[in-house]
Amino acid sequence: MKITVARSAGFCFGVSRAVNIVEKSLDQGKKVCTLGTIIHNPQKVNELKKRGVRVVESPDEAKLDETLVIRSHGVSQNVYDTINALGLEYKDATCPFVLKIHKIVAEHSAEGYSILIAGDENHPEVKGIIGHCKSEYYIFNNSDTLAELLDKFPLLKNKPLCAVVQTTFDKKEWKKNLKILQKLCTNAKIFDTICSATSDRQSEAEVLSANSDLMLVIGGKHSSNTNKLYKICQKKCSQTYLIESAEELPFSAISGADRIGITAGASTPESIIKEVLVTMTEEIKKIEESEAEPKFEELLEESFKNYNTDGRVHGVVVGVTPTEVRVDVGRKQTGIIPLTELSGDPNAKPEDLVKVGDELDLIIMKTNDQEGTIMLSKRLYDAQKGWDDIIKAEEEKTIVTGVVTEIVKGGVIALTNGVRVFIPASLATATRGESLDGLLKKEVSFRIIETTRQRRRAVGSIRSVLNDERKQKAEAFWAEAEVGKKYTGVVKSLTSYGAFVDIGGIDGMVHISELSWSRIKHPSEVVNVGDTVEVYIKSLDKEKGKISLGYRKDEDNPWEILKNKYPVGTECEVEVVGLTQFGAFARIIPGIDGLIHVSQISNERVEKPQDVLSVGQKVNVKITAIDFEKKRISLSMKELLIDAQSEAADKEVTEEAAE
Repeated sequence: MKITVARSAGFCFGVSRAVNIVEKSLDQGKKVCTLGTIIHNPQKVNELKKRGVRVVESPDEAKLDETLVIRSHGVSQNVYDTINALGLEYKDATCPFVLKIHKIVAEHSAEGYSILIAGDENHPEVKGIIGHCKSEYYIFNNSDTLAELLDKFPLLKNKPLCAVVQTTFDKKEWKKNLKILQKLCTNAKIFDTICSATSDRQSEAEVLSANSDLMLVIGGKHSSNTNKLYKICQKKCSQTYLIESAEELPFSAISGADRIGITAGASTPESIIKEVLVTMTEEIKKIEESEAEPKFEELLEESFKNYNTDGRVHGVVVGVTPTEVRVDVGRKQTGIIPLTELSGDPNAKPEDLVKVGDELDLIIMKTNDQEGTIMLSKRLYDAQKGWDDIIKAEEEKTIVTGVVTEIVKGGVIALTNGVRVFIPASLATATRGESLDGLLKKEVSFRIIETTRQRRRAVGSIRSVLNDERKQKAEAFWAEAEVGKKYTGVVKSLTSYGAFVDIGGIDGMVHISELSWSRIKHPSEVVNVGDTVEVYIKSLDKEKGKISLGYRKDEDNPWEILKNKYPVGTECEVEVVGLTQFGAFARIIPGIDGLIHVSQISNERVEKPQDVLSVGQKVNVKITAIDFEKKRISLSMKELLIDAQSEAADKEVTEEAAE
């Protein structure tokens, strides 16, 4: 077995610098708190916590006798302003590569450039970059979302643009985005700000994984750069595992690999990498030592020569107890099958497997003439016959069925015809990351993808069968799919730009703008993973296999509600949601705001709307104009005052006439 560790594995310069700043402050006897976890590695964070380091989420949580350390991801300008206003002692551990991005966006946004940021909008580094933008900014995380962005805001293409990229962004994905920017945004200044260490690490991981049977990526599961390494390696090596420590090593999968590659994220301490290496090496040594000994099946075959037996026999069940099965094999001795030799399933019960009168094929394990018994094994007979079936199934690529009897490190064990088949976690479910618990004791269908005859070891894939089934469903879907057709689907995953829904063997995407008539920041405000939803097809691209789905209903369109229930002249109560120099914006119904111009607030002169109104205040208005095409609504408080005065005057005239 060959184990190769990537040269670039472990702490990068920025992370190492941040950790050193914290540890040096501790060594100087200072109390330390970090603004967010200093790095995305739970083991190192816990180690620092034991030394007294606190994690705070905002500067106002820091104490005056503490040194606040800004983590390597960086923060927005207003955080610096808050720290200074509070008079806190702080040390800036922001990675120099990130600081460079802050400087670029600050300078260019001040000059009127619109900022484009390639990255994950929920990542702390990107949040920090946003906080240095003084003009409008847009975020995209792949070439598809960039294309959607430029389609949605076509004027951007002709604006002065400044494009930067998250330091840990996937370099291959960035190249795709770069082509789009260079082609469509001719006025854009483009800065390739991916950290060189990140780029080198990704390149090395790609090469290493392509030449490995099994790949280990060590790092925090919440680390952006570690997850990108995992995805890169996964494309080249199907058996890729993301682990945080030696405790998560997939030994069952490791034992069958000849070439193992190891890389680690930028926030993974060297001590954890060493621990993984030592633990894995020791375990492999144990496995190799145990495999150097004769196999039980080999010893059994040899024992046939030493016992006065005919090897295989055919018998009839004459008795069943909780611990054994008695069998008549046509000899003077009583045939006994111990529970452990009845089945390879440790959870099986004799009464569930056989009954009196059943005929069984068995192997004689031992004859005891003094006690008048023959020890028999159905498990070994099934295993020998089952192994032949396994070899045949691999050669013919046929589907076999079995029952999952165990969940082990790195996957599950399925029993088929007495043969234990290991199914790696990466091949046990339709997608990575799904829980394996639901498979236990369930019958599953799988293909045999690998056998080692000398070790009598078999590896299977449930995903292979699921993919075929999904492909068949997809073909059936495309044969009848058409725009407008409705489906009941299940939400499979959420991204910042939409929700992916399984509509029966194929996924479609509901863009965030199609989830609600109101503006939302994230799809989770409307749907969650696992929700059953009613959707319809908005558009289809059979060549690319892309399906755009609609979710929001026309009857819920606030503009339709407005048209039906709030015509011009309607008097209603509204809530002030924003104030400007020229007026106040007020919420009429969810999703629709109207403008109360400063001249329509009162029948007396109003200098500033803030002098009369405040956000959250509820006022009565009259709808004076609606432009459905431009989606603009004019409101007036003044009109109601005039109407009230007019009514009062009419009433007074009427009363005088009556007198």
